[in-house]
Amino acid sequence: MTTTQHLIGYKRVSTSAQDAKLQADALAESGCFKVFEDKASGKSADRAGLMAAMEYLREGDTLCVWKLDRLGRSTKDVLVIAEDLHARGISLRILTGTLAGSYSPSGEGKFFFTMMVAFAELERDMIVERTRAGLAAAKAKGRTGGRPTVMDADKLTVAKARRAKGESVTAIAKALGVSRATLYRALEE
Repeated sequence: MTTTQHLIGYKRVSTSAQDAKLQADALAESGCFKVFEDKASGKSADRAGLMAAMEYLREGDTLCVWKLDRLGRSTKDVLVIAEDLHARGISLRILTGTLAGSYSPSGEGKFFFTMMVAFAELERDMIVERTRAGLAAAKAKGRTGGRPTVMDADKLTVAKARRAKGESVTAIAKALGVSRATLYRALEE
């Protein structure tokens, strides 16, 4: 049986607002022949890019990920993926982080990998927990996160009056010192 021996990359960001350039650069530098991408949470079951990569991979190939948490957030999911790859004769290579290197699914390598996957999941859970606690503490003090509001009630009243007189959105936005998009959103509400 002939094996392909290609490096295949997989990159993932949690939202479309995030940029995968750092991952893409690392995967390209490592020599990945082809790269698959998802813009979805690691906990999401709908990761078309990962599914396409899994279908594309052949015996002898290596799946490369920038960091272990890009492959998945749950210990169980990452272990299932790693075991599936191993059973098919496909290697797993992690480019950065504590587990940088190749996954060995036997003996001490499997134990270490399992522990590191569990620690990665624990780390993510702790970050989420700390973020929520911080937001709750700020809210209890009357502070809220996010960008400050630029369209207060006074500006909105002025904008509506000027718009009713037929003034253009561009002119009103310029006079109030806000963007047209902000003004459109405020007028729609």
